[in-house]
Amino acid sequence: MSESVTAANEDWQTSSILDAPMEICWNFSYAISQEKLANLYKKAKVGQWIPDEYLDWDTPLDPSKPIVEQTGALLKWPFFQKMSQSQRELFSAHLTAQTLSQFLHGEQGALMTASTLTHAVEDYEAKLYCATQTMDEARHVEVYKRYIDKLSMVYPMSPMLKNLIDATLQAKAPAKIMVGMNMIIEGLALAAFHNMHRQTTCPLLKKLTQGVLSDEARHVGFGNIYLRKLVQDMHSDDLEDLAEFAFDAVKILFNSQRGGTGGSATSGFAMVLQNANIDPDDFFEAMAEAREQGIKAELPPGHVHSFRDLMMPALVRAGVVTDRIRRKYEEAGIPIWEDQGVLETMENVDEEKDLLTMSSEELLSMSEPEPTESEDSSHP
Repeated sequence: MSESVTAANEDWQTSSILDAPMEICWNFSYAISQEKLANLYKKAKVGQWIPDEYLDWDTPLDPSKPIVEQTGALLKWPFFQKMSQSQRELFSAHLTAQTLSQFLHGEQGALMTASTLTHAVEDYEAKLYCATQTMDEARHVEVYKRYIDKLSMVYPMSPMLKNLIDATLQAKAPAKIMVGMNMIIEGLALAAFHNMHRQTTCPLLKKLTQGVLSDEARHVGFGNIYLRKLVQDMHSDDLEDLAEFAFDAVKILFNSQRGGTGGSATSGFAMVLQNANIDPDDFFEAMAEAREQGIKAELPPGHVHSFRDLMMPALVRAGVVTDRIRRKYEEAGIPIWEDQGVLETMENVDEEKDLLTMSSEELLSMSEPEPTESEDSSHP
C-alpha cells in the first residue's frame, strides 16, 4: 500500500454502529402468489457463481498500463493536458482505486439492506429472492476486497454514499429501502459497472465486473417487480412520503455530480488529488475555468448514464414520481428522464447477447419493437 494512502487512512473507523429500526414479518402460508418473483428467484439460484472457480486470481496486474482507460472530458481540460504522462497515469491509478473502493463499500451497504429486506418483506417468494440477493452482495464484497488487495490501494467511503445508505437502512418501510437501494444506489452502481467493463484493460477486473453486473441487473429488476405491487396498494399519503424520500436521495446525488467529478474540496476525491500530487485548489479552479470555456464533464459516447438511462426511468416506472414531486424535480433543475429502453434491456437476464460490450445506443435499439409489415418502409 502506498505511504500516502496509508497515512491518509490511519484514522479510519474499523466499524460503525448505526441505530436502525428493524421490522420483521413472519409468513406462515409459504404460498407463491407472484410468479414473476418466483421466476426471478429461480434465475438467481441458477446465476450463482463461485469467485474461486469463476475468476483466475493469479492473473497479474500489468503495471505498465492503466487498469482503466480514462477517456472522459476531464482529460480534455488544458489543466490535464499540461501534465506529464507519468502524473496523468498516477492520477488515473488513484482515481481508479477510489472508484473501486466505493464499489467495495457500497456492496457492503447493499449486503446489509438486502438482509434487512429479507426480514421485512411480507411475501414468501420475496423473502426467498432477497436471501439470494444477500448472497450476491456478500460475494461482491469478497471479490472487490480481493481485487483491491492486489492493487494495495484503498480509499475511505464517500460521506455522501454512506449518508445515502444510512438513510436507507434507517427507513422502516420496505418500500423506502427498495427505492433507496434497488433503484437509486443500484441504478448508480449498474451504470458504473457497465462503464467500468467497457473501459478496463485488466482481464481479471473485466470478468469480475461481468459477474457482478449479471447479478445487479436482477437486483434492479426485483425493485421494479415488487415495488410496483407495493405502490399500487399504497395510501396516497404514504406514496407521497415515499416519493419525497426518493426525491431527497436523488437531489443529493445529482448535486454531488454537478461538478463532473462527484467530488468537492473536502471529499475523498480531494485525497485522490493529493496522492497524485495535484493541488485541490488548482484543480477546482481549473474545473471552473473549463466550465466557462464550455468544456462539459460528459460521459464518453456509448456509456450508460445512471440518471438518464436507469435511475429516473426506474422511479417513473414504479410510480414514485407523483405530480407534486415532479414539480419539485423541476424546481431543483433535475431532469425527469422517462425512456425505459436501456433499463429494460439491461434487466433482461435471459438475453443471449453480450449486453456488457454494448453501447447505450445499442442497448436502447434492442428495446425498440420490431417494425410490423405496415410500418416497415421496405414494403410497398
